[in-house]
Amino acid sequence: MEASVRVLVVDDSQVFRRFLSRALAADPLIDVIGEATSAEEARDFVTGNRPDVITLDLEMPGEGGLVFLRKHIARMRIPTIVISSQTQDGAKMTIEALEAGAVDVLPKPRGLAPGTPNHLALGDIAERVKAVARARVLARGVARAPVRPAPTASLARDWVIALGASTGGVQALGAVLQAMPVGCPPIVIVQHMPEGFTGAFAKRLDLSCAINVREARAGDKLQPGQALIAPGGPRHMLLKRDATGRLCVDLVPGDPVCFSIPSVDVLFASAARVAGPHLSGAVLTGMGSDGAEGLFSMRIAGAQTFVQDRATSVIYGMPARAWERGGALEQVPLDQMTARLLASVGTTSAQAAAHGAAETRITQKGV
Repeated sequence: MEASVRVLVVDDSQVFRRFLSRALAADPLIDVIGEATSAEEARDFVTGNRPDVITLDLEMPGEGGLVFLRKHIARMRIPTIVISSQTQDGAKMTIEALEAGAVDVLPKPRGLAPGTPNHLALGDIAERVKAVARARVLARGVARAPVRPAPTASLARDWVIALGASTGGVQALGAVLQAMPVGCPPIVIVQHMPEGFTGAFAKRLDLSCAINVREARAGDKLQPGQALIAPGGPRHMLLKRDATGRLCVDLVPGDPVCFSIPSVDVLFASAARVAGPHLSGAVLTGMGSDGAEGLFSMRIAGAQTFVQDRATSVIYGMPARAWERGGALEQVPLDQMTARLLASVGTTSAQAAAHGAAETRITQKGV
């Protein structure tokens, strides 16, 4: 039988701690081995009892969850899920926590009456806890490749780079974008993250990157040296051409795709339609299968397509599904991803070969 996931719940709210502990304990594959009301209590607990996963509130009295994570948990490499409020300060600290080594982030549910959507959200937390227990916790400060020369201005204007990530994506995208040179092709990104957090994530990246990074708005035109991150929330991000033929972003309501909104699949499929062979893309670390079909569509359209390799992925879920689907030309280590994406810009001969290989695989699979 599969071993139970041992969980420590850390939150200063007695009500939320009780609800979360009960919701997790209701899953036969989760064993809540302890609760802590503060970072100090949590530190004492993990000294003698190592959990498989920690759920962590950040805004607590005393030392605080962020300091606790940086000083103790990141060093011990215990997979940690931050369950945070959606305040401005909470979002900022959550991004810092993910950079420091937290694996996942979830908004703190509001209104916990049985049968309500937020009560049901506690069941989703249980599934995330089990998935995160298998995560590979990376050392703080992922090794980053040096900034590479940008492609020529004409190539940068005519090319698009599309990226998709989920669990572990904060560190992965940081590594990729911080190595991007000024003048690189426009970049569009879906990072699975709750509503209210993507803006803080974009601002954080903008401060540490040579390129401009911000949360996308409907109608934004794609520009070299700029990365646009899909806002978390009830809309998908896709690419389209405006009346002048320029590529721009659209944000449209819709149902979740692969349980995700915004969805990597939606962005990638639209990029394949409007950018065709003038496109490079990658699926980075994350759980689930979002991005697999979209990357396959991109490859069929003649794009240069890659996935992050198993060794450098926090969770080798999304990259594995995309690779198995036949959507990627190569599996690439994280510290080589930026260089590989830039090297693929303008490689029309490689595109033709990729297109042919993808069509061969389709024929073989009978799809």
